[in-house]
Amino acid sequence: MNLTNYVKQVSLEDFGWEFRHQAFWNKRLRTTGGRFFPKDGHLDFNPKIYETFGLETFRKIVRHELAHYHLYYQGKGYRHKDREFKELLKQVDGLRYAPGLPAKKLKLHYQCRNCCTDFYRQCRIDLKRYRCGRCKGELHLLK
Repeated sequence: MNLTNYVKQVSLEDFGWEFRHQAFWNKRLRTTGGRFFPKDGHLDFNPKIYETFGLETFRKIVRHELAHYHLYYQGKGYRHKDREFKELLKQVDGLRYAPGLPAKKLKLHYQCRNCCTDFYRQCRIDLKRYRCGRCKGELHLLK
């Protein structure tokens, strides 16, 4: 799917206004569905939202970002707190907040041999180099 063409299509169908800039996938986005950049007018979207929730939810996020875009270029209130933004978002049935993505599961469980404090990590740590933050005790990996 060509993202910029899709955003242009949504803009014409749902707003009746033309989208004249570029849209990009941004894999670094974690908690947000998309971003609007007033400086150069481009939009960033989170590909994980599209992969996880599908096209219907993603289209609502595109509408949200296009609401920012169109209101900014019309000289109206384009921020989340502005009345014009809230009204336009309601008219086009856009999402106010991005749905939460499932959190990464913490895979490794370490425990201090001295005070039994638990530590959860995604990456392995060097047990010879790191100690417990509470008591400076030795850590070991639990399975």
